[in-house]
Amino acid sequence: MRKFVRAPWLKRMMFVFSTAVVFNGVLLTANSAAAAQYSPNFKGTELTEFINIVGKNLKKTMIVDPNVRGKVNVRSYDLLTEEQYYQFFLNVLEVYGFAAVEMDNNVIKIVRNKSAKSSAIPVVDDSNPGVGDEMVTRVVEVKNVTVRELSPLLRQLSDQAGGGNVVNYDPANVLMITGTAAVVNRLVNIIKRVDKAGDQDVQIIKLQHASAGEMVRIVEAMNKSSQGKAAGTPSFLIPKIVADDRTNSVIISGEIQARERVAKLISRLDSELESNGNTRVYYLKYAKAEDLVDVLKGVSKTIEAESQGAAKTTASNRNQGRNISIEAHAETNTLVITAQQDMLRSLEAVIRQLDVRRAQVLVEAIIVEVFESDGVNLGVQWYHEDGGFTQFNNGPAPISAVAAAGEAARGEPGTKVTTIDSNGNPVVTENPATDGDYSLLAQVLGSVNGMMFGIIDNDWGAIVQAVSTDTNSNILSMPSITTMDNEEASFLVGQEVPIITGSTTGNNNDNPFQTVDRQEVGIKLKVTPQVNEGSGIQLTIEQEVSSVSGATGVDIAISKRELKTTVFADNGATVILGGLIDDDVQESQQKVPLLGDIPIIGHLFKSTSNTSRKRNLMVFLRPTIIRDGKSMNDLSREKYNFIRASELLKIDEGLELLDDAELPLLPEWNDNLSLPPSFDEYLEDKDKNKKTGDEINP
Repeated sequence: MRKFVRAPWLKRMMFVFSTAVVFNGVLLTANSAAAAQYSPNFKGTELTEFINIVGKNLKKTMIVDPNVRGKVNVRSYDLLTEEQYYQFFLNVLEVYGFAAVEMDNNVIKIVRNKSAKSSAIPVVDDSNPGVGDEMVTRVVEVKNVTVRELSPLLRQLSDQAGGGNVVNYDPANVLMITGTAAVVNRLVNIIKRVDKAGDQDVQIIKLQHASAGEMVRIVEAMNKSSQGKAAGTPSFLIPKIVADDRTNSVIISGEIQARERVAKLISRLDSELESNGNTRVYYLKYAKAEDLVDVLKGVSKTIEAESQGAAKTTASNRNQGRNISIEAHAETNTLVITAQQDMLRSLEAVIRQLDVRRAQVLVEAIIVEVFESDGVNLGVQWYHEDGGFTQFNNGPAPISAVAAAGEAARGEPGTKVTTIDSNGNPVVTENPATDGDYSLLAQVLGSVNGMMFGIIDNDWGAIVQAVSTDTNSNILSMPSITTMDNEEASFLVGQEVPIITGSTTGNNNDNPFQTVDRQEVGIKLKVTPQVNEGSGIQLTIEQEVSSVSGATGVDIAISKRELKTTVFADNGATVILGGLIDDDVQESQQKVPLLGDIPIIGHLFKSTSNTSRKRNLMVFLRPTIIRDGKSMNDLSREKYNFIRASELLKIDEGLELLDDAELPLLPEWNDNLSLPPSFDEYLEDKDKNKKTGDEINP
């Protein structure tokens, strides 16, 4: 077995080598730790040089704005880490009015604060909010406060002249804040503390004796008077009060202190009325006292029967019923009720629910009627002196009447002339004895429409007559009427036409006695609206458009277009009720047999008449619900100003022949109540006028 013996010098060399290795490791560790720490010391250094030194130490590329100017004087007595060293760099830039915008490619842009907020700075959130003077943008969602009211307060805490900016976006109720991370985080902390929901709970108070609507009116009147004395009362301390007439309850919303104050007031007011025995007087506000008497009597009988039960006899019920008395006093619109206390409370609850303000409905109708009529008459009639002629009835004037009128004009005495009157009946007259009397001829030609000319050759004559008619009419009516809910209203624009309904002659058939009835003719509108829950309206409508169309052998003829229907419409929506269309085309042809069938030449032996008529009637309706006085006032002002604008337009145009005529004009609409000045205002105005030398009328 071999043995190795180590020399003493070898041991010393191994010890020195191991010691050197350990010492070098300690030095490397110390050097690496020292490389991550900085002790900045700058005195009178140009700002651009300072930026270059920091960029070299941090191994980042710096792009400096040409406007960067200044000298840096700063010294740190502590060793700074790399992160602290970078924040120290940002602090120095912020003091001099500059900011660093860090890009993704390890490039940092040094620009002014004003320019930094529009640069590509990072958008941060709660997970990475940023620190120090780093420029960031943050979007903050606000849940309980409106950003429109909050943003002006935040702008006062932000550097709006520099790189800070606060913008509010109302549709999403968010705030967009730009600035240094320290300032932005401070503003976010303020928003979180301000954005807290208040105690806006809802309290429902059921009334036992008072009316909910009347109670709300009293409380609101007291709130208005208290707000007038303390105009600086915050809005959240003013409760919202609503009456529920269905359950006779008052709903209160607001802060707890405001709710408790109103609830305490309501509990004091909701006390039983002082009454004289079992008789009470109820003053109605909207309903009519006479209309409620029958309803209350029926309700009282039902309540009484239920309370007594089925075991009570009919006679007992009658005896108990005499103790209830319900009477109406029309002059004061009041109800006087005498009954037991429990019955009075039940009837009072019924009165509260019936005595409510009813909605009104404005019904506007548009009635459009278009009528078109075209007609053409063309005919040729022949005449011979010995009495032979062709006569067509569909022409303007028969040739026999024209020939007879010509003979009368020549003055042949004793000649019988037959003419046709306006009703189509023949009238036999004798020719006048005076030569040149054209009265009969003028009478015949006066009934001719269009063109008529004749040709006479020896004993033959021919008359050619032609006429074309074209009639167009457009009737537009816009009736409107306002009525209460479930109340029928009627509207008529027209006239009353007399119609003979009977006739009785005397003993000698002289001075007959006639009975006449008058019938309404024109535009009629009858409507009954029913307002449903929400914005729906059910309308029962009767619409009529009538006119006198002409005379008959007995009396006049009346044309009528009428519709009756029930429709459902939304508030303010337009519905069409119906359209009545009448299209009539007629062709009449009279001709001489065989001769009238010859092509082209046959037109000389026939008469043709063509007529075409078309009538179209459309009715549109638009209901509008009016629930309060303000809506009624707004609609009235709109209609009033429309009429006044029409009068102003007519005044501007003037009259063609009377330029200096004064046309009527409605006064301006004025719905504001102008009160006289108070005593203090009067004295103040008097002092002002004394100083200026003016006089004031007392």
